[in-house]
Amino acid sequence: MLSNPGGDSGDVIDTRPITWAAALAHRLGDPTEFEQVVSRLTACGLSPQEVHAALADGGDALYAAAQSGRADWSDSFGGPLAVALLAAEVGALAAHLNWRASGIRSLAVDALLDDFSAVAVAGELGVARQKVYEIAKSGLRPPYIENVPWRTP
Repeated sequence: MLSNPGGDSGDVIDTRPITWAAALAHRLGDPTEFEQVVSRLTACGLSPQEVHAALADGGDALYAAAQSGRADWSDSFGGPLAVALLAAEVGALAAHLNWRASGIRSLAVDALLDDFSAVAVAGELGVARQKVYEIAKSGLRPPYIENVPWRTP
């Protein structure tokens, strides 16, 4: 049970440890790839909590540090290799979310085609008529993560 004694905002800080499976939920589709990623991150000295933090802010802290112009900008993250691995995970999460959004869009476009012509749907979406059919046929292709790292279930 989580508590927030004396808190009046209703926000509860979850202090449970984060597992690799939770930090890398977007990588769970391929067990071999998942283990390789965990191995690389662990060998670099990164913890699931550090990876989760980078994903939870969408890479904002990494970007701010990189933009700082300081010679030691990567040190607080564990050095250039750690930053490269963290940035790769931000990119992998973004790609996963894009893949998930594409699947959702596909279902919506397919449903629209039940009631409207491809020309009408294309006009509303701002794409060519042929693209409407391409979008509609893709469908959902899980596994997808259920929740983004910055949102608790």
